[in-house]
Amino acid sequence: MMKPHRNHPLWFAYALHRISGLALALFLPAHFYVLSLALTQPERLDAFLHWSDSPLVKLAEFGLVFLLAVHMFGGLRLLALEFLPWSGRQKSMAAGALAAAFLVSGAFFLNAV
Repeated sequence: MMKPHRNHPLWFAYALHRISGLALALFLPAHFYVLSLALTQPERLDAFLHWSDSPLVKLAEFGLVFLLAVHMFGGLRLLALEFLPWSGRQKSMAAGALAAAFLVSGAFFLNAV
């Protein structure tokens, strides 16, 4: 049975912000590992960079940039909630944050392809 508060539109914004933060936290150790390859095993880094030129990885990069943009704009929305007076525009702010995230990640994806 669905809880009543989960029917509120801003619950989706909360859930997306939480999921994007967790996904980015899981990505960071992998990113640091790949960066360390530049210092320790440059030949493995070259092989990884060659593999990362595949279309599937480009699509995954779009997802990563989307998660980063969602988390950033969601965080800005939360800051607005904290420091600005409450108004009925909160749903519009959440939709605007999601639209901005699609815009940023879509521009990155089009540049990468």
